Amino acid sequence: MTPEQFLQLAKILPEAMLLVTSAGEILAGNQPGANLLGVKRKDLAGKWLWELMTESPTEVTAYLERCAKSRQLVLGRLTLAKEGRGDTAAVCRVEGAVVRPWSAAAPALVLLRLERRSTANAEFIRLNQKLEELTQEIQRRQQAQAQLAQSHAELTALLDKFQKTQVQLIQTEKMSSLGQLVAGVAHEINNPVNFIYANLAHVHQYVNDLLGLLRLYEEHYPDPVPAIQAEREAIDLAFLCRDLDKALNSMQVGANRICEIVKSLRTFSRLDEAEVKQVDIHEGIDSTLVILHNRLKGTSERPAITVTKAYGDLPLIDCYPGQLNQVFMNLLANAIDALESVQQRRQANYLHDHPGQIWICTSVCRAGWVAITIADNGPGMPESVIQRIFDPFFTTKPIGQGTGLGLAISYQIVTERHRGKLYCTSVPGEGTTFTIEIPIRRLVA
Repeated sequence: MTPEQFLQLAKILPEAMLLVTSAGEILAGNQPGANLLGVKRKDLAGKWLWELMTESPTEVTAYLERCAKSRQLVLGRLTLAKEGRGDTAAVCRVEGAVVRPWSAAAPALVLLRLERRSTANAEFIRLNQKLEELTQEIQRRQQAQAQLAQSHAELTALLDKFQKTQVQLIQTEKMSSLGQLVAGVAHEINNPVNFIYANLAHVHQYVNDLLGLLRLYEEHYPDPVPAIQAEREAIDLAFLCRDLDKALNSMQVGANRICEIVKSLRTFSRLDEAEVKQVDIHEGIDSTLVILHNRLKGTSERPAITVTKAYGDLPLIDCYPGQLNQVFMNLLANAIDALESVQQRRQANYLHDHPGQIWICTSVCRAGWVAITIADNGPGMPESVIQRIFDPFFTTKPIGQGTGLGLAISYQIVTERHRGKLYCTSVPGEGTTFTIEIPIRRLVA
């Protein structure tokens, strides 16, 4: 389309029309277009489009190139540099269409249609732009709010981790102090106990020798002097000889028991919590049971709690022995507490038929892992309690009887320190089972 052909077409159109190159040079325009732009029609040819607009040359040419490249109608908006005559406004809408194909040899010619806008419409456009700016500001604030919420969540998680770490440090310090105390007591008791235990065998032999000598005297001197006869009857010599042997045997049993307790105390109170060692976890469980022996014994109000052990053939385990013993202590103590709570509410005849029981099983559950299961036939727990059982400070015990830290600390020791698993299953009215799974060889974090 030549400028002459364009003018022949534009004369019969009431709309404002311009023929421009893709570079922005005006080739021709009709009278409505000249009126809208505020210039004479004969002066349009040779002008550049951005001379009549407030947009920069780059913005104008970019718009014209989009029109040319798309080869279809493109809507845009350009602003006049000054208001036109009459009711012409400062803003006009531009519609462009390619009238000659785009090529490197000859730039495309773009036919522009300018539409008049009233002042009210111009104000509407200004308000619409303001609305767009407000919308963008709202989006920015929403993004900032989302980032703030994410930061709040991260800080909350960090605070929760800090609180758990603080609780663990406090509990670790307490267990370390308790371990040092128990180790010291065990060491101080060990020396006199060894002295008594080592001499009991000699005392038993000496007493047997003296009693043998006394029997020889009775055989050869059946009729002692009256003073000896009276003293023998006063001390009931026959009963004394029978009961002395029983007393020595009881002392031997007691000494053995004290030696076992001292050994268990020393095993339980390992002072190597910061060091991973290969240990037999059965020793840790047995030492814990020895310490809890007094709570397992029967009383006048309830029968004894039976502990059934089913130990598997386990290798030595890489672990923190003192901390793992702490886990065994917490789980077994909780099982005893649960059984005692039931026994306090039951009648004697029911307890006789349904005594408290604890089962301890160990096994290799899968390649490279061992499982320790501690179960009881206590009251059990509902699902709502199981979901919170490892939360710090959560406890089902009456106020003053539980801190809610034992299971939380146990969970951290198993999952974080040993890279293992600790989970609980329970059926109300039937009992509770805690299962510990830890790797045989320590997993590096």
